[in-house]
Amino acid sequence: MASFISDFGLMWYLKELNKKEFIKFKEFLIQEILKLKLKQISWTEVKKASREDLANLLLKCYEENQAWDMTFNILQKINRKDLTERATEEIAGNPKLYRDHLKKKLTHDCSKKFNVRIQDFIKEIFIQNDYDTFENLLISKGTEKKPHMVFLQGMAGIGKTMMLKNLMLAWSKGLVFQNKFSYTFYFCCQDVKQLKTASLAELISREWPSPSAPIEEILSQPEKLLFIIDSLEGMECDLTKQESELCDNCMEKQPVSILLSSLLTRKMLPESSFLLSTTPETFEKMEDRILCTDVKTATAFDQRSIKIYFHRLFQDKIRAQEAFSLVRENEQLFTICQVPLLCWMVATCLKEEIEKGRDPVSVCRHITSLYTTYILNLFIPQSAQYPSKKSQDQLQGLCSLAAEGMWTDTFVFGEEALRRNGILDSDIPTLLDIGMLGKIREFENSYIFLHPSVQEVCAAIFYLLKSHVDHPSQDVKSIETVLFMFLKKVKTQWIFLGCFIFGLLQKSEQEKLVVFFGRRLSQKIQHKLYQCLETISGNAELQEQIDGMKLFCCLSEIEDEAFLVKVMNCMQQINFVAKNYSDLILAAYCLKHCSTLKKLSFSTQNVLNEKGYQRCMKKLLICWNDMCSVFVRSKDIQVLQIKDTSFNEPAIRVLYESLKYPSFTLNKLVANNVHFFGDNHAFFELIQNCSLQYLDLGCSFLTHSEVKLLCDVLNQAECKIEKLVVSHCKLSPDDCKIFGSVLMSSKTLKVLNLAYNNLNQGISLLCKALCHPDCILEYLVWSSHCVLDFLNVLSYEGCQDLAKVLRNNQNLKCLHISNNKLKDAGMMLLCKAIKHPNCHLEDLRLEACEITGASNEDLRYAFMQCETLQMINLMGNAFEVSRMIFFPSELMLSSVEADAENKDGNSDARTMGEQSNEIWFLYTLFRCVLQERYGFLFALQFQRGHSKIFMLK
Repeated sequence: MASFISDFGLMWYLKELNKKEFIKFKEFLIQEILKLKLKQISWTEVKKASREDLANLLLKCYEENQAWDMTFNILQKINRKDLTERATEEIAGNPKLYRDHLKKKLTHDCSKKFNVRIQDFIKEIFIQNDYDTFENLLISKGTEKKPHMVFLQGMAGIGKTMMLKNLMLAWSKGLVFQNKFSYTFYFCCQDVKQLKTASLAELISREWPSPSAPIEEILSQPEKLLFIIDSLEGMECDLTKQESELCDNCMEKQPVSILLSSLLTRKMLPESSFLLSTTPETFEKMEDRILCTDVKTATAFDQRSIKIYFHRLFQDKIRAQEAFSLVRENEQLFTICQVPLLCWMVATCLKEEIEKGRDPVSVCRHITSLYTTYILNLFIPQSAQYPSKKSQDQLQGLCSLAAEGMWTDTFVFGEEALRRNGILDSDIPTLLDIGMLGKIREFENSYIFLHPSVQEVCAAIFYLLKSHVDHPSQDVKSIETVLFMFLKKVKTQWIFLGCFIFGLLQKSEQEKLVVFFGRRLSQKIQHKLYQCLETISGNAELQEQIDGMKLFCCLSEIEDEAFLVKVMNCMQQINFVAKNYSDLILAAYCLKHCSTLKKLSFSTQNVLNEKGYQRCMKKLLICWNDMCSVFVRSKDIQVLQIKDTSFNEPAIRVLYESLKYPSFTLNKLVANNVHFFGDNHAFFELIQNCSLQYLDLGCSFLTHSEVKLLCDVLNQAECKIEKLVVSHCKLSPDDCKIFGSVLMSSKTLKVLNLAYNNLNQGISLLCKALCHPDCILEYLVWSSHCVLDFLNVLSYEGCQDLAKVLRNNQNLKCLHISNNKLKDAGMMLLCKAIKHPNCHLEDLRLEACEITGASNEDLRYAFMQCETLQMINLMGNAFEVSRMIFFPSELMLSSVEADAENKDGNSDARTMGEQSNEIWFLYTLFRCVLQERYGFLFALQFQRGHSKIFMLK
């Protein structure tokens, strides 16, 4: 009984009592305490206690078995036999049975995986703080009782699965979620994917200790269920499916992707809680489609953990330090060691090389070299110099299997897949024994590679051994296709595949493979890869799609500077994100050899301002300086885009020094979500580049003093900036006065985007400047945010100010004021101004401005009288069909029919040039009514004389 209390608590039973029963329970409790001569609790304390308080009080004052005995007796006295029966069943019943099974299974699994010592080491790191974190994420605060959907994100192999299994083990021991969950079920997507179709009941039954699981009982309290779904990146869940395509029946068989989508979208078991694990790339794709309650990031091994593990594995302190120093000197290798399983692999490989008397330095030159050394060593016995024919065949079969898996997104393989790729049943024990494969479920014949990256390197080796046409699976494509898809990140699970292919082209790697397999390898691969890169260089659209970081990774692995220079001097556009110091090193290594760039887009996130990198800040700045040398070599860069980046003062100074040369003719500078720490004057000096015409600072927070610095530059006579974007910059109304001074003095500024800022009252100051005779602005964006009402909301007075601008500024051609609550009163003011002969407006955007059919007349006459107005967007406004009875019905029908024939949106709709302006306006208005009434989404672009209508899906 005591174990029952610790596992399930009293709280649930007390919450099942109604108010009257709970009062009786308290009265009987005092009697029981006196009867059993136990330590007394004051009636006052018992009387005022809530159900939760009383449960805690009983467990605090009495031993668990005493608390349970009293509770059990009282439940009988108040005639709640249903609760006593349930408690009796549970004490010896299903939840306890399941916990015991799970405890035994997880303890066994942890000892069966690839290497015990690294897993024991991870367990030591997974301390009580981690348990507490998960409890806080999955247990509602206060009286809130909503179900939870928590994401655990982290790179592949970082230890998410181990963390989840340790959490489940802790639950099975009663250390976490004691009163929250009766059952927790773990599903690995890579494993579930093999089933093709299943019901939730079947998935639960697979985890049950006996063939028949009590499904009805388990599902009777869905709020007490926690589903842990691991490796979501391994399953293509279509979260865009209509609700009717999903399933809410736990007993109904479905394709497993539909089943998981039904759970994730809460179509099935909406009351249950979920803990989901995936990679950052997959989380990024899913986060907008799943209503998650929290996100936890799985942290990697830090330098201290890596060093401790090396010393533990080597035992010899001198050798351990030697190996660790080699790893620490290679930032790419050090980054890999942050993944626990790969840390074990690297340390084991170096230990074996040192013990065999070999030089470990050559192994540490590149990650490809370390992987191939580790893998080939597994297949060569300690006493032999060369592998046996059987070992050659086994590795070749694994490489074939790996290639198939990469193309089919398969990381868990059945015996049929192994046989298809030449792996015999008799080979499996050997492959399990050496650690190349692991068994994913004890009683099923499903296998995985040591790590996804090991599968990737084996797949890369396949392409050096054979052509894709020789593969038993037609899913496997050519090496050229591999490269294109890798560089374009078509498959997010291909982390290293392209890099390994390039790395295997090194002379030393080729020699290793020739010795192992005893035959020559293909010599045409390098030429094929270069031809692919040449194709990319000649195609601007392809270059836009290429992930620069993937390209840098490939080129750095091949260690052929002539090839690197040849490739980099083909590139005119590069776009990359450096997430850590290792990435920055690769980017610098490649970019310093580039002299042909015309467009560069990058993000260094927090790398240049990260506290963790302070220890190597000098090296970091040298690396950053190398990267910025691309601006000196590539003098024709026209567009520079910096996104999601934090700069410290030295870093921005290096950038400024690289861009300040008069010969550098930058035309467009975009700095989105860029943050400066320290003196940022260098950045504003940077934008004084005389050739700069387009400046976009969107989403970069600008203080009032920074706005002054910016406007000082804009006011300079030599400034040529024509387009300025300062949307989402947290500007204040006071900033409008400064921008107003620019509008009155600038001889070049024609476009100003102030969208999504809290300017409100600043509109009057800005409009005053717009009315100035020297203002040449042609394009103004003052859009608000559809959710954040306080941003740029135009009042009635604001509409009066804008109306004055339309009457006085003959240069203004485009006005975008969407998501402002103009209402019909504000619209009337603007329509009067549009009819004024001085108004030369061509483009008016009024999406979601709370305009109704009451404004039809005002809009109609404004459109008829303003000869210049060519485009108007009225989407998201509440027009009524009843207000349009004057529209010629035959024209309305023919217009709709013409559009019905134009469903693909590529051809012109009916030419309307012969119709009057009035009919044109009404036609446009009618389209908006269609959208509002029938849910059609149209982007309208019309001109007098012809129309183009695009359907947006």
